[in-house]
Amino acid sequence: MLRLPDHWVWDSWYAQDEAGLRHAFFLRASRALLDPHRRHLRATIGHAVSTDLRSWRLVADALVPADAPSWDDLATWTGSTVRGPDGRWYLFYTGVSRAEDGLVQRIGLAVSEDLTTWHRHGTGPLVEADPTWYELLDRDLWYEQAWRDPWVFPDPAGAGWHMLVTARANHGPAGERGVIGHATSPDLVTWTVRPPLSAPAGFGHLEVPQVAVVDGQPLLLFCTNAATTARGTGHRIWTATGPTVNGPWDVASATPFPHPHLYAPRLVPGPDGGWSLIGFLDDVDGEFVGALIDPIPVRYHPGTGLVAGGPSEETRPERAP
Repeated sequence: MLRLPDHWVWDSWYAQDEAGLRHAFFLRASRALLDPHRRHLRATIGHAVSTDLRSWRLVADALVPADAPSWDDLATWTGSTVRGPDGRWYLFYTGVSRAEDGLVQRIGLAVSEDLTTWHRHGTGPLVEADPTWYELLDRDLWYEQAWRDPWVFPDPAGAGWHMLVTARANHGPAGERGVIGHATSPDLVTWTVRPPLSAPAGFGHLEVPQVAVVDGQPLLLFCTNAATTARGTGHRIWTATGPTVNGPWDVASATPFPHPHLYAPRLVPGPDGGWSLIGFLDDVDGEFVGALIDPIPVRYHPGTGLVAGGPSEETRPERAP
């Protein structure tokens, strides 16, 4: 478990270097804020390393808000980290600004030679919501402009890169517009926003999306605290199936992964060739914990979706983008 005595830890994502060392990137904010709801507008991107995904050594933060005025001068939020064909590491992240009171989300990029020292790419955001398909800020519809949590992975056929985004469609009932936003790139730097890879299906937003192939089945993992009653408001972690990791995703048939205290989990490959979930503990007995759990081994069960337990002897999860 990664629990810091002086900071809350929440959304996380992971990378593995050529030596096999695991790198966790995560949102963090000081417990001196006292009220955990205040953490969102104080977030920086922390960094820790591990050899076993259980014992973590804290290293220098990866990224903090930019100096004002900037599009990301208030907080830096959830993203993903990939290694590019040039050997460098690319950290895609969400940024919000003071000028907009943190209400408009955009996606930016930082680059590193060694996974330790990060430099912003340019001075502006990399990818922004396109009103052709996506909802922009309208406080009468939703409390923010959702365009965050970029998950970047290579196209399986070698045709560049894909980015999944927490987004909202520009049509439909206000509480049900959550979709998986989509953008593509030939080079990790130049991005084109595309139509969403899912249709609105009873969720206000689909947070921290990720794709993986588990037991031969392409899966979309997401979480939400904004589901309609019809979807079951007691469930917060969901998986949906698709024909490939490129989607489209059948969110209307998504199945829940039950866990009373876990949020924003990631599928992380383990040393045995299987998959595990790692996410953060939020409210336990009325108190916000703000710590990353130890890995939970999981597998795919047809009809049930993602379930706890390691892979069977007959089949093990495939690696995914």
